[in-house]
Amino acid sequence: MSIDHEIREICNRYIVENKHKESQYFDAIKRLVAARNQATATDRPQWQAAIDHVYELIRDEMLTNAGQPLQRIKFGTSGWRGTLGKDLFVRSVAVVTAAILGLYREAETNAAMRLALGVHSFAEMQRRGGVVGFDNRFGGPLLAQAVVNVLCANGVKVFYAGEATTGALSASVLIHKAAFSINLTPSHNPLEYGGFKYNAADAGPASPLLTDTITQLARDYIGSQRVPFIPAGLNLARSLSELPALVSEDALASWQQLVRKGFDRHGIDYDRLLTEFAHDHDVVVCVDAVHGAARNYIARLLDNPPTNRLILLRDTEDPTFGGIAPEPSSANMQPVLTTLASRSEPLKIGAIIDPDGDRIRFTDGTVEISMNQFGAMAYHFLHEIKKKKGMVAKTVASSNLANALAAQLGEEIFEPKVGFKEFKPVINKALVYFEESDGISITGHTPEKDAFIGLILAIDMVLTLRKPLGQYLADIEAAFGHYYPDRDGVTVSKQGDSLLQALDQLRHYGPGSHVQVGEDLKTITQVIDIDGRKMILDDGSWIMIRPSGTEPKVRFYVEARSREETALLVKSAKSMLAETGLLP
Repeated sequence: MSIDHEIREICNRYIVENKHKESQYFDAIKRLVAARNQATATDRPQWQAAIDHVYELIRDEMLTNAGQPLQRIKFGTSGWRGTLGKDLFVRSVAVVTAAILGLYREAETNAAMRLALGVHSFAEMQRRGGVVGFDNRFGGPLLAQAVVNVLCANGVKVFYAGEATTGALSASVLIHKAAFSINLTPSHNPLEYGGFKYNAADAGPASPLLTDTITQLARDYIGSQRVPFIPAGLNLARSLSELPALVSEDALASWQQLVRKGFDRHGIDYDRLLTEFAHDHDVVVCVDAVHGAARNYIARLLDNPPTNRLILLRDTEDPTFGGIAPEPSSANMQPVLTTLASRSEPLKIGAIIDPDGDRIRFTDGTVEISMNQFGAMAYHFLHEIKKKKGMVAKTVASSNLANALAAQLGEEIFEPKVGFKEFKPVINKALVYFEESDGISITGHTPEKDAFIGLILAIDMVLTLRKPLGQYLADIEAAFGHYYPDRDGVTVSKQGDSLLQALDQLRHYGPGSHVQVGEDLKTITQVIDIDGRKMILDDGSWIMIRPSGTEPKVRFYVEARSREETALLVKSAKSMLAETGLLP
């Protein structure tokens, strides 16, 4: 069968000519990407041309879709997400931008909203302005144009950062004292997703008071012929070159300025670290950007070191992410491990970063280190090596290694439910705040998770301690105990109240009840129910089950005290879910 015939067969299966609504463009793209990846170098351009053609159809859908999103607009733990063209398109993104402006107008008569926003009036918001950027997703510039055109039509100053990471945009808000940021990104979600992140003046994830209001206003506006704050006849795809008031923003420069400014709090001497790294031939850094926004910044972040000292993987433009799920994971870490295996340097630092640069996972070439461990390492490093004092903050689903550190160091621990916005009460009180899903930030930095600060911390650890990250972790575990976490998720058909009712069946797993773990029967000693249900067992291991805030999934987290028992706890968690009817 010829390539042309295969391409036609795929497109005919998923695409209905001139009917965007009935076409499943991303199903076609996934099939085409899989074929491209298997093709010879000679044949790949033909497959790529077919992919590009389907993306042009998606672009047309994004431009012309005048209906409502297939899924109702909802801001979850980290913004609004949905399928490009079907949920996120020029008009729907413009409507959500209008809803944000409506939020500021409503806040003029609502003191609680003004406090959460960090501005006192609509006029102040206009004057201080907003930072706008996007990740590497297809259509990012087009959706950003819609946002900017609505903002400019309402007299809002705009700092336009273009393709940028979430942490860098957050830094831009703080440096420019802007009123907010908007980032068109669904973070680590698959290639068909688009997303919309909104941060207020504190530069951290918006509070539920704000996101709930945006959700409601957007739902009210989306069905209207005349949407407030969108002037009749406004060309939402108008070129940004026609907007002379637009301010070009170098988000990385703002990030660098913020790190230097925060030295007294966190003790990271950024410029000294860059100089040392440039001259230390014992250290090599390998970063996999998975084609995301970080690819444009890593070299400059590290002051353009010699190319043999900084190796960048998957650093080309590709909104399909090469066909993989673009998240920090053990599977996706393999190219970094393979690359570092061929290096002779004694000190190796490997990292993988997600598309919008707010998540990062590490390796030293031998040991993989997720944020469960690295967050605790960062806390130990700032507290014991940098000699900074203060608590540690981690989500309830994160490893208890940090709990053990805090207890032995005589410090407090703040342990809220999942979601980086839950750290707001302890920003700049805690030395480190991190979550199990590979997000971290530190005192004196942004209240938003940031892969770049994680990478700088890792380099500082290795340069200062002269040991691999895995050895540093082993030293900490020898002193404070061994913890072996894992997490997973399952897609379920139930959502909303029906899902919560199903999970409520786990209520009988209370203190004093028993859980079968392999051949052992363990007793639940404590239940933490601030976010789903976390059941702590009598040996200090635990199981946690909670619904996802952004996807139709149930997530479960476990932590064992021995490596061998981790898989058994995962099996126990799945057995619990099966009892609720959510699993076969």
